[in-house]
Amino acid sequence: MKKVNIETEAIRTQIERTQYLEHSNPLYLTSSYVFEDAEDMRASFADEKDRNIYSRYSNPNTSEFTEKVCKMEGAERGYAFASGMSAVFSTFAALLNSEDHVVSCQSTFGSTQTFFNNILPKWNISTSYFKIDEVDTIEDLIQPNTKIIYAESPTNPAVDILDLKRLGDIAKKHNLIFIVDNCFATPYLQQPIKFGAHLVIHSATKLMDGQGRVLGGVTVGPADLMHKIYLFARNTGPALSPFNAWVLSKSLETLPVRVEKHCENALKVAEFLETHSNVNFVKYPFLKSHAQYNLAKQQMKLGGNVVAFEVKGGVDAGRRFLNSIKVLSLSANLGDTRSIVTHPASTTHAKLSEEDRLQTGITDGLVRVSVGLEHVDDIINDLKQALEA
Repeated sequence: MKKVNIETEAIRTQIERTQYLEHSNPLYLTSSYVFEDAEDMRASFADEKDRNIYSRYSNPNTSEFTEKVCKMEGAERGYAFASGMSAVFSTFAALLNSEDHVVSCQSTFGSTQTFFNNILPKWNISTSYFKIDEVDTIEDLIQPNTKIIYAESPTNPAVDILDLKRLGDIAKKHNLIFIVDNCFATPYLQQPIKFGAHLVIHSATKLMDGQGRVLGGVTVGPADLMHKIYLFARNTGPALSPFNAWVLSKSLETLPVRVEKHCENALKVAEFLETHSNVNFVKYPFLKSHAQYNLAKQQMKLGGNVVAFEVKGGVDAGRRFLNSIKVLSLSANLGDTRSIVTHPASTTHAKLSEEDRLQTGITDGLVRVSVGLEHVDDIINDLKQALEA
């Protein structure tokens, strides 16, 4: 049979049916599973039999969710985590040893940078950073003990775009593991494995859920690397709950149609903001004014749902803007049906020094809008009245 499209994979991947032959996969709210006899029990533990033993290891709901993500990303294996950051932590912790070294783009999620800067050094693991416009310096940063190249694209929160193929080529040349956080794009808009990534991480809390209901994370990639991550997670316990996995698996079935509308709305919002006199600049991957517009068009199907812009007047003007929002939500989340306005300098990236924030493009007046599924005219009207307040 001919390989089906990503929209069909998201809907038709179902790995478990009971004797009742249900159309939609049921919830498996069980902590453990029974064995046929003593030998079955022994072999399941000793020989790593491919079966459910304990829901910290695997569960039909988490397995279905990860299988869907694997098919959408073009990966062999996956593991589902309790949150996006538990996926980040577990992936790195499983693959790194003391005295290893990481090369990362400087523009990453604030908690990821805190992890690199404050937590990995406890185990004598160091990180070197390259800027978005300094990809040429990556090879200069690689050391004999470098093990991983890490990047987000689009970046959080400034929606910059990295050349994934170039990073993949560098990783291959130096025999490094290339990991991409694909949260902003989702597998519907971009599949980093096609460009040379080994592992792909998602905060499923965002667009994968899409309705602000549950936390979740997932890492997918080749079987050999994922087995190491699985063994680490199996023994340390950051597993996704069956209920959250069931919610996320159902959410994936509507991911393509939701993301299409998110992107349509976001482009219109970005075009409006670009014309407003109280805005210094606007960044959205599919705006022609975006510095990496051509690259974004090559790597992504559409531009995503996040728009970044700077309000004229600095911190005070930004605060007045946020306080004048009437319809949109003030929240630190993104990827929701509800449009969300965030001030990164005081929220998601507040733990970074001012110097680090500015180096990643996070100015005091930068605003991140996660464009939702409300009528686009209502989104724009709310932003307009707040900008003019």
